[in-house]
Formats: sequence, C-alpha cells, structure tokens
Amino acid sequence: MAAPSRRTKQAPIDETRPASANYHANALARGLALLEQMAMRPEPPTLGDFAEHTALPKSTLVRLLSVLCELEYAVRVDDRPSYRLGHKVQRLATAYVSSLDLSVVAGQYLRPVAGRTGQTANLGVLDGAQVLHICVTEPDRPLRFMAPPGTRDHAYCTGLGKVLLAHVEPGVLRSSTPAEPFPAFTDQTITTLAGLTEELRLTRERGSALDDNERSAGLRCVAVPLLFGGECLAAISVSGPSGEFTEAQQEDYVAELKTAAEGLTADPDFDAALRIVHRSLRPAGFEPAG
Repeated sequence: MAAPSRRTKQAPIDETRPASANYHANALARGLALLEQMAMRPEPPTLGDFAEHTALPKSTLVRLLSVLCELEYAVRVDDRPSYRLGHKVQRLATAYVSSLDLSVVAGQYLRPVAGRTGQTANLGVLDGAQVLHICVTEPDRPLRFMAPPGTRDHAYCTGLGKVLLAHVEPGVLRSSTPAEPFPAFTDQTITTLAGLTEELRLTRERGSALDDNERSAGLRCVAVPLLFGGECLAAISVSGPSGEFTEAQQEDYVAELKTAAEGLTADPDFDAALRIVHRSLRPAGFEPAG
C-alpha cells in the first residue's frame, strides 16, 4: 500500500505580509497574496484551496475575492467556487514589461564595477555566433576601452564570447566558429577548434575567461557568466590596457565581477528584462546567409 502523501504546512498569510503593513494595509496585502496564489497554480484554485494555503477564514476570503472580482483583477470560474486571474492583471504585466530596459537595470550593477576597477564594464549575450554588447559602462578616465551598446564582435576571441561559448552544447560550438583557421587578429588569437575547445574547458574550470591580447593587441579582458539555474544567459566583463591586467589585478577584477553577477542574477527585474531580450536573439551558432 502506498504511503499517504504529506502536504507541506503553509505559513499563515498574515505572517508573510510586510512588517510595515498596518490595519488598513492588511486587506491590500491579503488581496495581493490571493492574486499570487492564482498565478502560481496551473488550475484555478478553489475557496478551499485558498483557505488551506492562507489560513484565513472562508468568510474573509469571500469578501476579498468578491472585491477582486468586482475590480476585474479576478474572475469567478464556477460554483465550487474557483477563481482565475482577470484581464486587469495582464494590463499591469504589460506595463511592467514595457518599463523594463535591460541596459538601465544592468547599469546599476556595472557602474560600480567600472568605478572600482577603473576599467570598462560590459554586459553581453550570444546572438548567433556573435557577442552582442547590451550595456557598456566606462570609467572616468581618458584611456579606456570603448564599445558602444549594440556593438557586435566575434565570440571565439573575446572574453565575453569565450564565457558564453563555454556553456553551449558541444555540437553547437563548431557552428559558432568560422572555418579553420579562424581569422587571426593578433599573434595571440586562437585559430583552431581544438585550441578553442581546450580554452573553453579551462574557462569552465576557472569560472572566468581571459582575452589575452587576442582580439586587439594591448587589450585584455576578463569575463564571468551569468547563470540562471545552470543556464548561461549572459556574461559580464571588464576590459582595458594589458599592462593593468596583471595576475593579481585579474583576480581582483574577477572578484568584482562575481559580486556583480550575484546581484544581477538575484534581481527579478534583470531576469525578466534579460529573458525578453533573449526572445529576439538568434540561436547559438546561427549565421545569416550571404
């Protein structure tokens, strides 16, 4: 006989409301929590479901749900009764999405990195076989690396690109690189798939990538991935004069980047904005015809 399933006991809804919520704000906090319950469930929750997961009396729930339905933020589906989200929630969601600007959200994290390192900080994504620079923040100094937002570059010879390529499927890597030998921009450029594959293995082990004068002589770059549930959706880097990227300095720069990466991946606004951008990107390895 199968053992009976155990349900995890939910904390009463009033224990999860903001500490600042006073008597008049409690109804608002409770109403928003009911909307969250509707959003999280694959099927419209019933009055009994709400009672089980909020620990509120059914009489209170009926009043709250009646108001939400009257204001069209919820819809009563049947006589059980069960409820789903109403059309006004979509209006709020659309307004939220339209207000997001990935470069603005990312800039809040990259500006301190540029200020503390004295190097140019970048956020990039893999668009086909190219790196697309989404956000670039420059330090306040005359000598600095410049790459306007929207700039595209090769993936195989840049710090951002190598971090991103290190997380693609092995079968995609070949289609994400040029025919061998790869174009050599400097004497340091890796020009073979075997050489790049080994470099990407080291990149995964280190948790960071290094562009060691490979794209431009006199320029170095270190980069780290932005991982969401193990999936690398973007990368951030700092770039600058090679002489300012000693091993000790590189370690400091990587530490700064990893701190920024923790903030970015934990920011729900950044997560939402990044996923919106990803919908318009070409799949890894895609190159336009001609």
